[in-house]
Amino acid sequence: MSKLLYKIPFFFFAFVFFFVACQTVSEQNAEAKPPLAPPDNGFSKVKLTFGDTNSIEGQALIRRLDSFYRREINAGFNGSVLVGYKGKVMYERYFGYCDKREGSQLCAQNPSQLASTSKPFTGTAVLWLHQNKYLDINAPVQRYLSDFPYPDITVAMMLNQRSGLPDYTKMGNKYWKSRTPMYNEDLLQIFAQYKPRLNSRPNTRFEYSNTNYAMLARVIEQVSKMSYKQFMKEFIFEPLGMSHTFVYDPADRSKYVVKLAESYTGNWSIFPETHEDGIYGDKGIYSTVEDMYRWDQSFYNHTLLNEKTLRMAYTGYSNEKPGTKNYGYGWRMLNFADGNKIIYHNGWWHGNNTVFYRFVKDNFTIIVLGNKYNSKIYGHAKSIYSIVQNNNEHTKVDWEESGSPKEE
Repeated sequence: MSKLLYKIPFFFFAFVFFFVACQTVSEQNAEAKPPLAPPDNGFSKVKLTFGDTNSIEGQALIRRLDSFYRREINAGFNGSVLVGYKGKVMYERYFGYCDKREGSQLCAQNPSQLASTSKPFTGTAVLWLHQNKYLDINAPVQRYLSDFPYPDITVAMMLNQRSGLPDYTKMGNKYWKSRTPMYNEDLLQIFAQYKPRLNSRPNTRFEYSNTNYAMLARVIEQVSKMSYKQFMKEFIFEPLGMSHTFVYDPADRSKYVVKLAESYTGNWSIFPETHEDGIYGDKGIYSTVEDMYRWDQSFYNHTLLNEKTLRMAYTGYSNEKPGTKNYGYGWRMLNFADGNKIIYHNGWWHGNNTVFYRFVKDNFTIIVLGNKYNSKIYGHAKSIYSIVQNNNEHTKVDWEESGSPKEE
């Protein structure tokens, strides 16, 4: 095993033997008109592939990962994990409760709130509309949302978090006194009426704001002439075979057939919903680790976005300060001097902590969905990566832990 690893550049790829535990585009200015239609070549469903679980290397890897998660369970972790390589599931586990009161255990069919890991979905939807000339990301947001009160902000600035818009999750109840859910159109009207001061001039610096992606969801609705949740269902979730993925609506809570993973505090109290749970686009998507892996693999097949558009998505647009961290169109990233790049997005909302790391050069993916608040979850990607590499110095990538609840 160690001799083989010495021969492999960058990443560990003896994994063909491992597997699995069961259980700027300014030239595109012309815009098409609705009704929307998928490209002529259509979509293809992404099926999961499970590898050989009988190899010595594969069994050793599974044991090491199981040992790591036994420790994490003792430290409070509750959630699901999937590790994949080149379309094959290397490791998949479900730890703890879906609903502690009922005693029901998490399983593959229980969707969890993705929190800010919903943003790549919104970003991809906007880029798909741009790629197919239904909108222009370089146009002012006012072209699509007439009530939007900031004429200098473009769609692209919201995609790459450079708009200067204040974060609605930090505004409290100043503008919304009702106990009923606040939806995206409500949020737009709050900004239209009160015109909160921008935190910075548009496109002068990066500032993570959930408002950007809530407004992008409204742009999708205006352009597509359908609700965000219907657009995502028809154009992304169903075509990719993501049968346990949907946009959450508080009004539909009692209508969901599938059992949703409850959202818990660190001491197992259920997080109560707030008026902000009606907002979507920045959060609000529920999914499973298997569906998330289908989503991940669709990018390698260019099912939704072509290579040119993907390069746009994976480009960092905030370069005022040197460093590895940056933000693209819906994705966080770590850019290394040797050209390697990690594309990722973490999430935090109520008791839900999510980790979605994509080593795109090597088609290696780490997905962790937690439904009991645990800030340690954001270190899992680095730990899993180290375990997979078996601490081999010749294949080690020096990357920092990144992403914390405060960032999401």
